Amino acid sequence: MVEQTLQVESLRVETVSGAEIVDEVSFSVAQGEVFAVVGESGCGKTSVALALLAHARPGTRIGGGSVRVGDDDLLSLPAAQLRKLRGSRISYVPQDPTSGLNPRRRVGWQVEEALRIHEATRAEAAVKTSDALQGVGLPSDREFLRRYPFELSGGQQQRVTIAIALIARPLIVVLDEPTTGLDVTTQAQILELLLLLGRETGTSFVYVTHDLAVVDNLADRVAVMYAGRLVETGPRERVMRNPAHPYTSLLLESIPRLSVRQRLVGIGGAAPSPGARPPGCAFAPRCPISDDACAEAPPEKPIEESHTVRCWQAGELFQTPAGLPTVAADSSARPDGVVSAFEIVASYGRDAGRPTILHGISLSVAEGKCVAVVGESGSGKTTLARCLAGFHVPDSGSVQLRGRPLAPSVVDRSLDDCRAIQYIFQNPDRSLNPRHTVRRTIERSLRAFAPDGGRQASRQEVERLLEQVQLSPSYAERFPRELSGGEKQRVAIARALAARPALLVCDEVTSALDVSIQASIVALLDDARKDGLGLLFITHNLALVNSIADHVLVLEQGHLREAGTTTSVIQDPQHAYTQQLLAAAPELAATERGQSR
Repeated sequence: MVEQTLQVESLRVETVSGAEIVDEVSFSVAQGEVFAVVGESGCGKTSVALALLAHARPGTRIGGGSVRVGDDDLLSLPAAQLRKLRGSRISYVPQDPTSGLNPRRRVGWQVEEALRIHEATRAEAAVKTSDALQGVGLPSDREFLRRYPFELSGGQQQRVTIAIALIARPLIVVLDEPTTGLDVTTQAQILELLLLLGRETGTSFVYVTHDLAVVDNLADRVAVMYAGRLVETGPRERVMRNPAHPYTSLLLESIPRLSVRQRLVGIGGAAPSPGARPPGCAFAPRCPISDDACAEAPPEKPIEESHTVRCWQAGELFQTPAGLPTVAADSSARPDGVVSAFEIVASYGRDAGRPTILHGISLSVAEGKCVAVVGESGSGKTTLARCLAGFHVPDSGSVQLRGRPLAPSVVDRSLDDCRAIQYIFQNPDRSLNPRHTVRRTIERSLRAFAPDGGRQASRQEVERLLEQVQLSPSYAERFPRELSGGEKQRVAIARALAARPALLVCDEVTSALDVSIQASIVALLDDARKDGLGLLFITHNLALVNSIADHVLVLEQGHLREAGTTTSVIQDPQHAYTQQLLAAAPELAATERGQSR
């Protein structure tokens, strides 16, 4: 028998008013095992992840169950004892690295702190800090240790949080979307590190994610969540190759692939809100094979001893949704770009010896076309996008809107010029005002660019935009703290679309989204292109590029290494760096039953 390092029984998380968010969640994790928890945004994955450390978000509480690490039930421990176990026996890596790093403390101090609070000497902490940073691919020299979090890229910040979680070598590490902000090569390095630690130290991992391609390359077992409950749990090979629950099947069909260039289609409808779960199967309203029995209590139906499924129709075949036509390759880049950049050179800082971030980059986004910019973290992708939007003034070069030069800084651009280029940031937590409701956030954009619009018209437009990004109109009265990471990003997308821009700059906009919502958002953006909207799509997800982009630019350390049509770059890369990126990209293997379920 393999020792179980974590045992969760009947876990329940609810709002302070008693509405269930997570219920009847039970699973165990063996020593050295990687246990993945997957599902759509808002299904309760993060609530489970936090509850494993006996923590609940504001407005919620842990309503029942047990979380045992060895002989200790974390949910029944006093606060002082619980603090000693956090970090030393079980640790946590947050989805948003800015929420796990103190902006006023230097990087080295924060990594060392994770050991010092567990009574390590300063000398021991310094040595282990160096090893921990090198282990996640970061420098450990004095210059880097003295940096503040805001001086690091998003990927570097995430690697620091992973180093903090791993430094005390806990029994269990809970990772909440830990590679969301990482490029494919860094992601591959981190995943290899996790596997190595599991083999060498017996560390167990609970890996919360929406990236099923990563799960397919990393996990030993998989649990699929929907509306706060586990609907399918089993060995990775069984769940990923031969799923028995219709929801799992549809999730797998929503994933973009490098091997196939196709239009993505998400799952129709939306999951029920906390406290609004129907009496029967929560997935029934969206399920293609539901029947009258599904209106009753959803069963726990085992397929085999190690594979359980909550579904009356478990294992039944059904045809996956039609409408996945192959996307035609764009044979040429149109010169009449709605937005063009010429020989952009950019750097940071005011010193004479400041490092150059971009070295003469040019691009053109034609009306109705999508240009993707890919590359590792720190390659200059976001700096290039910020130069187009006027958020970063380049050292030299120019940006044009329909052939007319734009002012380098957004401060000097007209209202129409600002409306024409809208920016969706990678991190919605830093772009949404926490004190504004969703309605007020979107209405501000509507009124800024259409000041003559009436209040009633804007209210109706807010609800239309929310439905467009697959959010219920009831979300209009919520605050950002009441939303999941994916829901916040959809609000940010709705706000940008409210301006009716000519170019939408998408900076890792789907990194916080589950695969089904990602597919729906990509389909939404694809439909918007039919009306002439241009897209600059910055991402590290090369499979997603294969589904949406017409043209691809590959950047490495600020230099353009390769450019061409999506088909030519993905299928026949010429530069060694492009080949390296594609080799590192995780790819989901085909299911055993192909297109039929």
